[in-house]
Amino acid sequence: MQPSTTMTPTELRADIPALQEGTYLNFGAHGPSPKYVVDAADEFVREHEYESSVGDHPYETAFRAFDRTRERVASFVGADPDEIALTESTTAGINAVANAIDWQPGDVVVRTGLEHPAGILPWQRLEREGVEVRVVETEAGRVDLERFAEAVSDARLVCFSAVTWTHGTRLPVTELVDIAHDAGVLALVDAVQVPGQLSMDVREWGADAVAAAGHKWLLGLWGGGFLYVDRDVAEGLEPRTVGYRSVETPSADPYEYATGARRFEVGSANPAPHVALREAIDVIDEVGIDRIEDRVHRLAGRLADGVPDDRLLSPSPPESGLVTIDVDDPEATVERLAAAGVVIRPLPSPNAIRASVHAVNTAADVDRLLEGLYGEW
Repeated sequence: MQPSTTMTPTELRADIPALQEGTYLNFGAHGPSPKYVVDAADEFVREHEYESSVGDHPYETAFRAFDRTRERVASFVGADPDEIALTESTTAGINAVANAIDWQPGDVVVRTGLEHPAGILPWQRLEREGVEVRVVETEAGRVDLERFAEAVSDARLVCFSAVTWTHGTRLPVTELVDIAHDAGVLALVDAVQVPGQLSMDVREWGADAVAAAGHKWLLGLWGGGFLYVDRDVAEGLEPRTVGYRSVETPSADPYEYATGARRFEVGSANPAPHVALREAIDVIDEVGIDRIEDRVHRLAGRLADGVPDDRLLSPSPPESGLVTIDVDDPEATVERLAAAGVVIRPLPSPNAIRASVHAVNTAADVDRLLEGLYGEW
């Protein structure tokens, strides 16, 4: 059930210090945090370092924080707490799954041609061990389902993004997962561009594992990542990195992996980014993901409408807040806009610029970017 909304996007914007000057349109890379998200992390660190050593126990304080965040993430993405592992980043989550499979020479991994390096580099490493990496070629941010089915027919795992960082397109996650499962293939989804701007339900997707993080659209801190792993799937995965948080009894010999996704957590880590993640999710829920999605759609549509058709590389209307635009010199364009206080980013492929429009942006932000691209300054 959608929680009652008590905060507007405008009110949230007012609480984000980094947005008080300039025009920030780069949430697909980094989402500046509101004050109370930073305060939540700061207050936890103070409690953990100043009080828990004598008033409680630093490990108990940390473990309670981890448990509360697992529960909050689980409710936010439609999972159970034991299906959530707390990670440093999306990259860490993808690597955790990649490193928990007993790969054999000749095994096949499939990815699309739209993946972020987080969804490319772990498989490149496996190529050195004789694993074949098969790339599904795409067009304009789209995946052809027949081509995808052919590629995964004899694979062991497929990795693809829910929302592409290159075009902002939404891939048909449920359909792609079904195709993979029909072939007996594990499906791992890079979802980092989803939480905080679009609704997300891992049960509906049906994927075996979903990696994401809170430092983009959720407006959390760096280091607050999370990994969903289906409970039954987790039992067949054996992480190569093992520590006291990943086993049932640290002193046992032989050890047993912890049940569910917690086997992917390792040892002592700073809980502050995950305390901040919990606060960030609460804030997003206060605004309301439906309201956020609607506003992102309208603002991204305003941007797309102002771009010449032959220069717009994202769909029109956009499918997310990520809008990719063809320009003659992406690096120079980004630098010129930055000098005028407008923050976007260049992309390596396609060779273009990308604006990331959040609900905390305004029509004036969008118009400022369009003026910088097609006006006289």
